[in-house]
Amino acid sequence: MLAKRHILIIEDNLDNLELVRFLLEKACFEVIEALDGRHGLELARKENPDLILLDLSIPEIDGWSLAQKLKGDPLTREIPIVALTAHTLPTDRKRALDAGCDGYLSKPLDIPTFIPQISAFISTRNKMLRQPT
Repeated sequence: MLAKRHILIIEDNLDNLELVRFLLEKACFEVIEALDGRHGLELARKENPDLILLDLSIPEIDGWSLAQKLKGDPLTREIPIVALTAHTLPTDRKRALDAGCDGYLSKPLDIPTFIPQISAFISTRNKMLRQPT
């Protein structure tokens, strides 16, 4: 049996967190949660998730700064980060990607495509990890 993939959700809006958790758990992902950037950073270092879903407007450490910290840390730099945000302007997307996010999903979620998109990000990471250096 394959091990469940772990996804860290860093989201301070409880309604959004509940929806994302529900969708992920229904698709057999294991979910780890943080309500602010500081706790999210700790969990990313401790749990080494397969993917981080990151709201950009979170307390303690905002999502842009957190993405930079995660990509600058040898323990977490290989973890894909997907911005999950209501910031939907093209400049917001560019800012998220420039900060270190590997992908960008806007809220409200497109529920039918959400799990396939998440699976694609994890699959891309797994391919990268298997490549010889």
